[in-house]
Amino acid sequence: MSIDLEQFHQVFFEESLENLDVVEQALVEVDVDSDIDSEVINTIFRAAHSIKGGSGTFGFTEVTEFTHLMETLLDEVRDGVRPLTQELVDALLKSCDCLRHWFDCLQAKQDLSDEQSKPLVVIFENMLNKNSALASTEVNVSKTTAGTDHVPLHHWQITFIPHSEILLSGNEPIRLFRQLEQMGEYKVIADISGVEDIDQLTVDECFISWNIELVTTTGKEDIVEIFEWVIDECTLTITDNIPTVEANNVPEIGREMIAEKSGAIVEEAKKPKTKIEIAQKTKTIAASSAASSIRVGIDKVDNLINLVGELVITQSMLSELGNNFDMSKIERLSSGLDQLLQNTKELQENVMRIRMLPISFAFNRFPRMIRDLSVKIGKKVDLQINGEHTELDKTVMEKIGDPLVHLVRNAIDHGIESVEERVAANKPEMGVIKLDAYHQGGNIVIEIVDDGKGIDANIIGQKAIEKGIVDDVSKLSDGQIYDLIFEPGFSTAAEISDISGRGVGMDVVRRNITSLGGRIDIESEVGKGSIFRVHLPLTLAILDGQLVRVGSEVFIIPLISIVESLQIKAELVNKVSGNMILYRLREDNVPIIPIYKEFNIEADNTELDSALLVVVEGDGRKVGLLVDDLLAQQQVVIKSLESNYKRIEGISGATILGDGSVALILDILGLITQTTPKKSHSNRSMKAA
Repeated sequence: MSIDLEQFHQVFFEESLENLDVVEQALVEVDVDSDIDSEVINTIFRAAHSIKGGSGTFGFTEVTEFTHLMETLLDEVRDGVRPLTQELVDALLKSCDCLRHWFDCLQAKQDLSDEQSKPLVVIFENMLNKNSALASTEVNVSKTTAGTDHVPLHHWQITFIPHSEILLSGNEPIRLFRQLEQMGEYKVIADISGVEDIDQLTVDECFISWNIELVTTTGKEDIVEIFEWVIDECTLTITDNIPTVEANNVPEIGREMIAEKSGAIVEEAKKPKTKIEIAQKTKTIAASSAASSIRVGIDKVDNLINLVGELVITQSMLSELGNNFDMSKIERLSSGLDQLLQNTKELQENVMRIRMLPISFAFNRFPRMIRDLSVKIGKKVDLQINGEHTELDKTVMEKIGDPLVHLVRNAIDHGIESVEERVAANKPEMGVIKLDAYHQGGNIVIEIVDDGKGIDANIIGQKAIEKGIVDDVSKLSDGQIYDLIFEPGFSTAAEISDISGRGVGMDVVRRNITSLGGRIDIESEVGKGSIFRVHLPLTLAILDGQLVRVGSEVFIIPLISIVESLQIKAELVNKVSGNMILYRLREDNVPIIPIYKEFNIEADNTELDSALLVVVEGDGRKVGLLVDDLLAQQQVVIKSLESNYKRIEGISGATILGDGSVALILDILGLITQTTPKKSHSNRSMKAA
């Protein structure tokens, strides 16, 4: 039976990306100038070998050949015959980039380009062609034993007896034979003595075994590696008809090396590095990049099963009460409904936990990025990560990655000084960037902290005036001036580089964060450093909202957007040109948006002196929403209007309330953008009329 292996492709891609994370993180942490832990090298080797083996199984030849070069070099490092140099580390890191690009192409069913791989193949082959200590010793061993200068030829006899269920795991023997064919001359003889009578055969079982003759210069360990993926699903024997080197006939160093190599082979035969072992090791080093599936811990699944059991019990109790119900059972009914409410709430929380992933999925890209950038611009930077186990919704995680990258790049480029500048300022040569994540209320806070030169409010203010973003900054606080960084087109960079000034400014960063229902604020001190603090909701599926009433309609305002709610005082209301109405809120002049006018509905109050104002903030701007009444606060499940109806300006979604009615969720950023002037910061310096 032919099995469609394409159904396993996505799992292979996800596991391969995990293994690339393992390789990358381990290489970034390696210090080539000091002793390197052998287990780190083994881990890198296993990850590369796993990618090679999987790509060979699925017929991705380019990936197999490329990773084979990586694996060969790593094997020499693992055996101690090749040093792990900075040149090799750099090439291996570039290989990770190349393989990531290839996996993207394979997932999109596109052809693979050798633009990235070609120069790397040249580097790897040049390294392999150089005489290493191991190659030199093996040649000497060969000369001593055989009296010739060539590598000895092996005549391997391989007996491969697969277990009957091998086909169920997607392993087809023909793929193994194709890899053996590349090693030299070979002959395969099928043994069909185990084939059952035709009426006893089943299409998903294997009854054939094979005897294989292979003439090659390849060693036994390479043959074992081909069968490594099926080693638990077969009986395998490998013998050499012509003995190669006897340990007693070689110099002392040769005996030690052969013994070491032979020991490795025996150990592999006894305890192969299976997929499970590799997966367990990768968990201790790196987390996966975002993918289309989520791995859920068994504890979360067990909790769900227990909660469903509780729901079934509660449902049975309520069903029994429904039979011949009378008022004497009202107390039991009330208790049952309370229990149902509790069970439902716990079930909701546990289901949401399934989508939660540790923030390390987003943080793990930064060690490599900071390493590359610091080398490129000649700065010394130490990255410190805290709170990497803090969990965040998978959807939020996927969308916050790019804004975080931009903020970290800015911290390196604009924040951390050069070595000379830091020494002159009596600072350590190495700058520090800290990434931290923690929960605060119902949100998650991510901090990007640097100990660089800080943000000079005077320079920011002057640059904003020059660019026409504001007319006057004398009335603005430092925090308001820092907010000017997020205005479109703002930059203090003296020249455009590939680190900053790349056409994606801080305005895009804030827009992306705001689109997630979050916000960003800045703290800074000149000469000491800066803190960029990102506040995000834990999930995009459920919203903490404030219910408000306008006429007969109920709207929901995200709690994270609300600054305060107040009764309007007529003396603080001012009208300016363009029919704009402003409310003087301490140091700010806040534009008032009448919700009833925006959505053309009848309101109870149209006079400002008798209405309520809900002050909200988005994209660094504040507005006041005019409403008739404040109702309850509650969590609501967000339903998309675009997928169920169509897009409506000023509305981000809808939800169904407890009474079955539909309430619309206000799009705060959308309302601010379409109803207030773009240069809102100039309003802050206006005096009340």
